[in-house]
Amino acid sequence: MPAISNQFGNWACLSCRPSLYVAQQRFLRSKLSFHRIFDGPRARFFVPDYIRRKNIMSDLIASSAIDRRLAGIVTPVIEGLGYELVRIRLMSGKRIILQIMADKPEGGIVVDDCAKISTAVSAVLDVEDPIEEEYALEVSSPGIDRPLTRLKDFETFEGYQVKLMTHDLIEGRKRFSGELRGVENGEILIEIAEGTIGLQLDWLSEAKLLLTDELVAESLKARKMAGVIKEEFDEVDTSETQED
Repeated sequence: MPAISNQFGNWACLSCRPSLYVAQQRFLRSKLSFHRIFDGPRARFFVPDYIRRKNIMSDLIASSAIDRRLAGIVTPVIEGLGYELVRIRLMSGKRIILQIMADKPEGGIVVDDCAKISTAVSAVLDVEDPIEEEYALEVSSPGIDRPLTRLKDFETFEGYQVKLMTHDLIEGRKRFSGELRGVENGEILIEIAEGTIGLQLDWLSEAKLLLTDELVAESLKARKMAGVIKEEFDEVDTSETQED
């Protein structure tokens, strides 16, 4: 199975799904872990009762009914191999793509792990056949500016810059960018210009780390310690990187 890499240290391995003549693309990006302690006052936004009562989903792993169905199929397979499902999305367009993002419980997934997951998941999907149309399977690690989909992710990446989006308007806004302050009593804490506020995971439609110099530096450090990259790849050019 061939593998290629780019200037950011990303990897891709390519193969084909046996029962379909559709190329499967599996991508790998780097992942890191960092933690910082914070204690301080928390500002409060007024949140309408209908939003508080609205239980949209318990996490951001799956966003639609079909995603949740697919998650139910692939999660036992992924966990049986010793990994965790981070996110799953069935994307439509010119071609249908099933995107599966996975990681190790302790972090540090590599290209061989993605290949192992892809092979096992492909076999199960061939049997279950939950997607009627032809599709491409894409298995990846979370990446540097990774999505945050589980409550524990907001604890692990406390201290980093994040972007959160809510399903409904809260005080006239849906976007919140600032420094992640961890989790307290089930609320995700984020420091914005107005102060440190708490948001429920159920209120979020999207959450991700923002790509910063600190995040890239910590990622490179973690990957060097793991022996994934060598000293000559210390510097990464992020001048052309754009925020989603």
